[in-house]
Amino acid sequence: MKILAFSDLHLARRAARELVAASAAADLVIGAGDFCNMRQGLDQAMELLSGITAPMVLVPGNAESADELRAEALPNASVLHGDGMEIDGLHLFGLGGGVPPTPFGEWSFDLSEAEAAAMLAPCEVADILITHSPPKGVVDRTSRGDSVGSTAIHAAIERIQPKLALCGHIHDCWGERGMIGKTEVVNLGPAGTWFEIGA
Repeated sequence: MKILAFSDLHLARRAARELVAASAAADLVIGAGDFCNMRQGLDQAMELLSGITAPMVLVPGNAESADELRAEALPNASVLHGDGMEIDGLHLFGLGGGVPPTPFGEWSFDLSEAEAAAMLAPCEVADILITHSPPKGVVDRTSRGDSVGSTAIHAAIERIQPKLALCGHIHDCWGERGMIGKTEVVNLGPAGTWFEIGA
């Protein structure tokens, strides 16, 4: 399966145009959160992506809530937040939001580490784990060098060992990759990253 994955679109029109064009060659498109800005413009973000005809799997970022994303998602999109699904034999599980809570204030859709751990607990098997936030210690460093990822997400990756763990959130690490056990962890960014994976 050819997968096009991205994160942190933040209403960027050029990036959206390029994703739509590239998606013509995709069997599946994955969006790892932050489609809009500060809970505003999610309908516009979905309009920017409306040219994507491939099936989509989306998780909310901290810039939109799970309920908001479910309400605005395109007809060909499935929203995962503490749940999973199977597509052509591939098992996917998703968790959105900022984990741990961000310093951005009340608008940010965040989860505590305990909340994230509880929502990840039902996942026993996954080929692809999609989270908005990165795992602690991998592709999670700010420009100041601070490691701000999630311990709950790191523990889930260690436990489940998916083939891929896809995330975003920390803009300074867009495009970076790391490993947790046998799992490749990728901080996506808005440019779009291609993966080929079989069940």
